[in-house]
Amino acid sequence: MATKKVCVVGAGSSGIVAAKVLLEHGHEVVCLEKGSGLGGNWRFRNDNGMSASYASLHINTSKEKMAYSDFPMPEDYPDYPHHSQVLAYFERYVDHFDVRRHIRFQTEVRSIRRVDGRWRVESSGPGDGASEVEFFDAVTVANGHHWSPRHPSFEGHFDGHTQHSHGYETPEGFEGRRVLIVGIGNSGVDISCELSRVAEKVFLSTRRSAHILPKYAWGRPIDHYTSPRGARLPLAIQRRFFELILGLSRGNQEHYGVRAPDHHILAAHPTISADLLNLVGHGRITMKPNLERLDGDGVLFVDGSRETVDTVIYATGYNISFPFFDESILAPERNEVPLYRKVVHPDHPDLYFIGLVQPLGAIMPIAEVQSQWMALLLGDKVALPDRPGMEREIRNDREKMRRRYVTSDRHTIQVDFYPYIDQIKREMRAAS
Repeated sequence: MATKKVCVVGAGSSGIVAAKVLLEHGHEVVCLEKGSGLGGNWRFRNDNGMSASYASLHINTSKEKMAYSDFPMPEDYPDYPHHSQVLAYFERYVDHFDVRRHIRFQTEVRSIRRVDGRWRVESSGPGDGASEVEFFDAVTVANGHHWSPRHPSFEGHFDGHTQHSHGYETPEGFEGRRVLIVGIGNSGVDISCELSRVAEKVFLSTRRSAHILPKYAWGRPIDHYTSPRGARLPLAIQRRFFELILGLSRGNQEHYGVRAPDHHILAAHPTISADLLNLVGHGRITMKPNLERLDGDGVLFVDGSRETVDTVIYATGYNISFPFFDESILAPERNEVPLYRKVVHPDHPDLYFIGLVQPLGAIMPIAEVQSQWMALLLGDKVALPDRPGMEREIRNDREKMRRRYVTSDRHTIQVDFYPYIDQIKREMRAAS
C-alpha cells in the first residue's frame, strides 16, 4: 500500500479518531488545530473560539453509546459524564494511541485548494502567525458543525440584551432577569432549565415544539433501549416502541404544559431533558409559541400575546461553513452539503468529511467507522462508485431525508445511528 500524506483539519472528537485510524493504516498524518488543546466542542472556553460548551454541560447520550469501539469510557464515570470528564477521556485516547505528536496546535487553516493534483493547505501557526504552505495527497475535514451560530431575523427592535446560545457559559449575571430563550433543542432547553433557578422568569419559545425524551426510563439511560437489531425494524414499529416507552415512563407531555409537536417522533431531532417538563409544571418556565416581532422592552408572539423581557437568547442552531474552501469546491446553501454517504466529495475523491452528521445518538462511533472507510479508500482497499453513481446516491439520500424529517435547515445532515453505520460498513466490504 502506498503511504498517503493526509491533512486532518481539527482535533476535536472526529479529528482525533480520524488521525488515529489513518496512522494505524500506515498513512502520514498532520492534524491542524486552531486551539492550544484538543477536544473541540468539548473543551470549555476553548481558545479556538469555536466551543459551544457551557459550564454545566453533560452529554445527552450515555457513555457506552458515545465511546470509541476500542477505548471504553472509565467504569467509574457516571451514565452521563460532565464535559470535563469527556475531555479527559479524549486526552487519554490520544495519548494511548500516540496521536498527540501528530497534532499541530495553535495552527489555523487559512485556505485549502487544489493545485496540480494535490491539496495546497495554507495555515498560520503560533508566534508571529506567519503563513505556511504544505501539500497533501488527501484532506480530511473534521472541524465540526456547531461553531458558526445562526442568528434569526425578526421585525421590530429590542432594547435589552441579545445573544446566541453559543456564547452562553454560566447563569451568573442572569439573576433576577426576565429571559426569553428561542429554540427548543437540547441547548435551548438546558439553558432554560438552568436559568429558571436564578432568573425572575424564563420563557421558552418554539415554532413547532419537540418530543421531550427523559434521560432515563425505568432506571436505565434512554438510549439503552435502542439496538442494532431494533434499528432494522420498520420505522412505524420503531415509532410505536418509542411512544410506548414515553407513554409509560413520562406520560403525555401536554399534561405538563409543553405542546405536543405536529410531527411524529423520529421525524425530527428529539430533545433530551430530565428537567424541562417538571420545571414547566412548576411554573418556573413558561412555554410560548413562535416569536413574531421584537417590541422595545418586550416581544410579541404569533398568538398575539406579549411578554416584557430584558434578555433574549437565540438557541437557533448553526450554519455549516467551511471558510477555508473557495466556493468552487464547496459552498453549502441552507446547510446542504452534497457528499457521498455524508463523507466523500463526488468531484474530489481524496477530500473527506468526518463527523459531519447529526445522528439520533453520538457522533463519535460514527466518525470512527467513517474514518475506517476513508483509510481503506486511501489505501485502495475498496473503491467508490463513479461520479454519476455517487451523485445518484446523494440525490436518493436527500429525498429519503426529506420524506422522513421535518423540512428544516437543521435536518440536512441527519442520519439514523445504526442504519447509517451499517451502510458505511457495506461500503467497506465493497469490491476494490
